[in-house]
Parts: sequence; structure tokens; C-alpha cells
Amino acid sequence: MIILEDKGQTLGKHIVKNDWFKGQGIEVMRVPLPVGDYVLMNERTQDVINRKSKRNTDLKKMDFLGTYTISVDTKKDLAEIYNNLVGKSHARFRDECILAQNNGIQLIILCEHSNHIKTIDDVRSWGNPRIKAWEKEIKKLAGFDPKYEVGSAINYLKQNKIKFKKSPMTGNQIADIMETMTEKYGVKWLFCDKAHTGKMIVEILSREV
Repeated sequence: MIILEDKGQTLGKHIVKNDWFKGQGIEVMRVPLPVGDYVLMNERTQDVINRKSKRNTDLKKMDFLGTYTISVDTKKDLAEIYNNLVGKSHARFRDECILAQNNGIQLIILCEHSNHIKTIDDVRSWGNPRIKAWEKEIKKLAGFDPKYEVGSAINYLKQNKIKFKKSPMTGNQIADIMETMTEKYGVKWLFCDKAHTGKMIVEILSREV
């Protein structure tokens, strides 16, 4: 088995999964992928690589469109997913989901948060750390002691017409957005801890065989 890994994956930050691949005798080849981080080498992807090699030209992302039907996109935790869904990287993430949908690629988002998050329902109870940081900022802006309730600080800011940032989304709101992304673009969400990511990737990609 040969797995193609997107060149966008930063070297040195995926040691656990790559060590697992190596231990299983699975070769990993880095190429530019149009959708996702990992796909399975097949006859079509191999043909692209061979043809470009014979011409001595560099592989490009779009060379691989139409060559695979399942791709795994790994996310290190829910904080990264949060940024993909409502943060600065949302537009890029949405475009990737649309690209996958338009080209018949089943995009699987595999979140390596922990073994405590196994389903989207578990995401609903996730305590977004951004909220605590926001509450601290609100109290500081209002000049309130940290022991005061954030609601009192918010009321003070509103009464004095002091502008403040909107609260970050809760786990429940993020779960709703994840389900919406599934409905609109067909993206699927799976979860695991980092120790089992390699095995999960192989199990998912093997469905294409």
C-alpha cells in the first residue's frame, strides 16, 4: 500500500501517524493534492505521476482531479475546526469542500482532538477555550474584578455604550455548523485520538478499493 500525502502537510508535525505507517510497511509519498491531506495510490494517481515524471515536469494539484474518490483531511483538534468553520480560514475550507463535491470526492474530516470526542454530539458539550479568554477580556474592558459574573460586565459595557467583541461560538453552535456543512457539501466528520490517526486513515481510504 502507498499513501499519497499532501505537500501542504508540515514536515515534522505528523510524526505519530507517519511512524505508524512505516511500522505497517506502508509507503508515504508527498505530492500536491487538490483536496484533503491523504489519498490512496491507485492506477489513476500512479499514471499521473508516471506521465509527469517521463516529461520531467512538476506535479500540480489539479493533475490529480478525477483520480480518486475518497480523501482524508486531518485536523489536529476542535480549535482548528473552529477556525475552519468560523475563523479566517473558513473561505479556503469551504472552497475545498465545494471542490470535492464538484469532482465526486468524498471528503472525510478526521479530527484528532482526543478519545473523549467521538461524534458530533460530543462536540456539543465541548468547552471552547476561546470563550474563557473572551470573558476575561470583557471583564478587563469593563474594569471588573475577575470574580464577577461576565453578564454583569456585559451589562455595564452596554449601559455605557462601550463596544466589545461578540462571544465566540459554543460547542453546540459549532456542531450545528458541522451538520450544515454535511448537508450542503457532503463532507463527513470522524474523530479519534492522535495515537490512532494512522490506522483510521488506512481504514477510511481502503473503502475506495
